[in-house]
Amino acid sequence: MQIESPCVVSLTWKLSDGQNRPIDELGEPVEFFYGGNDLLTKVEEALAGHVAGDELQVHLEPEHAFGDYDAALVCFEDRKIFPEVLEAGMAFEGLPAGHATPGMPADAIYVVTEVYPSHVVLDGNHPLAGMSLRLAITVRDVRAASADEQESRSVGDAPPMLGAPGALH
Repeated sequence: MQIESPCVVSLTWKLSDGQNRPIDELGEPVEFFYGGNDLLTKVEEALAGHVAGDELQVHLEPEHAFGDYDAALVCFEDRKIFPEVLEAGMAFEGLPAGHATPGMPADAIYVVTEVYPSHVVLDGNHPLAGMSLRLAITVRDVRAASADEQESRSVGDAPPMLGAPGALH
């Protein structure tokens, strides 16, 4: 079966940065809804017409993946509003109650980048924002989408692929 909307594709991939340094690898096949909410537009365009067993390379510029890095999404907050146990790399959905930085998106995931005795540095950018990416994809299987999958435009509990909300967080 050729990949065309709507269907479900089972993929594995290797993700590298623009200099070909490894970032992520999906070694076991995972299903994604093709023609809905599970895949980036450029990835879907590259997959169109392929069949199980095909391998392809996709190059993504920031505007087609996670966007440009936005320094306005970095903020400094008082250390007192965070839990006692706090370390770099921890992530929070939205800023904690009592935050002092106005205009920050409430639905962003903020990653703690630095912890100081008086303040905490948080970054609301996706970890891969501003990066060119290389994706080596192998199509493992293609199948017809169920009625439920077509209605929800997603395979359901499958992890979102690159760029979808929550991906790689």
